[in-house]
Amino acid sequence: MRSDAFRAAVESRDVSALEAVLAPDVSFRSPVVFGPYAGRATVAGVLAAAAGVLEGFRYTDQLETGATAVLAFTAAVGGRELEGIDLLRFDTAGSVRELAVYIRPLSGVRALAEAIRRRLDEPGEPPRAPA
Repeated sequence: MRSDAFRAAVESRDVSALEAVLAPDVSFRSPVVFGPYAGRATVAGVLAAAAGVLEGFRYTDQLETGATAVLAFTAAVGGRELEGIDLLRFDTAGSVRELAVYIRPLSGVRALAEAIRRRLDEPGEPPRAPA
């Protein structure tokens, strides 16, 4: 499946491998900010920051058809359990051109937003998405 490389990079927390599967102009829609993140380095950095705050992250399901894949996951942040999906869309070369993350419940989204905000405020972290 096209999504296998993305899944392996996320599960191993390998930022270089993650960057390699992202299209140069990838667009990422986060569940915690309004505007999208854009560009390979920025998106990989934001995903790395998220990985740094998610506890017990694991993919539970993987579905793929055509140029679209859905990876379902569970994790926790700040003691709040959450469930979510990564929705991936691929370009003709097989790179991820669009990524959107959807998470429930609201308490988990709030905890994640706060943890990522603190992480991105640290020196050397990628810039925030436009509001």
